[in-house]
Amino acid sequence: MTSTSTIGFIGLGVMGGPMCRNVALKHAGRVIAFDMNEEAFSNLDGTKGERAGSVEAISGEADFILLSLPGGPQVKAVAGDIARHAKPGTTIVDLSTTPVALAREVAAALDLQGVRFADAPVARTREAAQRGELSIMVGASDEVFELIQPILAYMATDITLGGAVGSGQVLKLVNNMLVFEHVVTLAEMIVLGERAGVKAEILLDAVSKGSGDSFVLRNHGRKAMVPREFPERSFPPEYVLKDIDYVFQLAAETGVPIKAAETVRRYYEMAVAKGLGGRYFPGVIRLVEDGSMSEAST
Repeated sequence: MTSTSTIGFIGLGVMGGPMCRNVALKHAGRVIAFDMNEEAFSNLDGTKGERAGSVEAISGEADFILLSLPGGPQVKAVAGDIARHAKPGTTIVDLSTTPVALAREVAAALDLQGVRFADAPVARTREAAQRGELSIMVGASDEVFELIQPILAYMATDITLGGAVGSGQVLKLVNNMLVFEHVVTLAEMIVLGERAGVKAEILLDAVSKGSGDSFVLRNHGRKAMVPREFPERSFPPEYVLKDIDYVFQLAAETGVPIKAAETVRRYYEMAVAKGLGGRYFPGVIRLVEDGSMSEAST
């Protein structure tokens, strides 16, 4: 990547929007973006970022194309569209979360068409995306990683090369599953402490000074679960279940039993069933409060 390289960005959603904005603000060359939602282009306001009318329009001009899409099916379809119109040597960097096997399948298909590919899913919050302080986990060859690392640095403070293509998704799925499990456990413990007469704020203060401190406690716990604030347009249980499904696909492929994850998956399935869909996923604490999981286990 050089300062004159043209970067394309497809998908300006909750995470993609602020990521694209950082790229447009920091990259010296052209930045061209596309999203099917007209309102999403507001992320480019005040930047030199250009609007594209289609995936094809970006494909014919960009040297590097970043994807931030809902999941595996969308990544496979868009990557195929790009390959049909891309310049030789184009590099696609997928910032989405997808199944590991799909990342490797897409990479193999693109390689036959002379297009390079890296899976580079992101972690941390929307606020971190806005600040350019994400953690990005990468699966790529050493050559491709060297090319894309300066671009990733526009969006992230921590960049980890896990190994060959697919390794980024392995790291991301493990990261997310640990978060989903921890949120459920923290929800149970917050309600347990409250019912036993200890305020949630005091409980988290005490635990944060001991061996139970964590990113989940400091962020999901303090900012959402204690005040019981679960906004829309954040990461909802439906997205959690998508990622958990990818985790179980990987577990089946590798033959690893993940029994704790089975229990956690039931929590998020119940969250959707109980009307908590569309809102920030730490809302699973409501299921502990109202006894929904006791009903599910009987």
